[in-house]
Amino acid sequence: MNGFPGSTDHLALAVPDVDAAAREMTGRLGVAPSAGGRHPGWGTRNVLYSLGERVYMELIGPDPDAAVSAGPLPLGLAELEGPRLAAWCARSSDLSAAVHAARRAGSDLGEVRALTRDNPDGTRLAWSMTPIEANVFGGVVPFLIDWGESPHPATTAASGCTLLELRGLHPEPAAVLSVLRVLGAELEIEQAETPGLVARLQTPRGVVELH
Repeated sequence: MNGFPGSTDHLALAVPDVDAAAREMTGRLGVAPSAGGRHPGWGTRNVLYSLGERVYMELIGPDPDAAVSAGPLPLGLAELEGPRLAAWCARSSDLSAAVHAARRAGSDLGEVRALTRDNPDGTRLAWSMTPIEANVFGGVVPFLIDWGESPHPATTAASGCTLLELRGLHPEPAAVLSVLRVLGAELEIEQAETPGLVARLQTPRGVVELH
């Protein structure tokens, strides 16, 4: 399959330092990211790129100004040495049904939780999602989100880049595909020694591949 799943909501590029990563990605992509926001309770913050209609990428990393987080930093951020495409998120209009379906297929996406964050302009976003830290099949199986009535971040994030392709890597492609089918989230999975994600972006600097 060429391209990316139609249910793709966003990509999570985990970074050890958001400001440093933003400068690096500006040079690499030819577009500066827009301000995102802080995630209360997570100890993280992000900046954003729109990658098309209702698709975006967040550069997510530790928030040095955050109060003590409720638990360990997600996505292995505490041990991260460089940027890594750590997870992807798919949209779902019925998160509870999707979670139960995944459990019947032998994978636990975690409990649905309601979250909020404030944009720099004061706009409050509210959404429901499964835990990003569930890390099912090493992040190759997506976590799920429902934005409800909130404006989608892709509509205000920095534009100029487009997601061309998203594919997964995993030692057990068949096992991953069995869960993806239950979720209705198609993704090309290649045999590889370790789990991973690969995204190809069309940018003002040409096609850029992220891992």
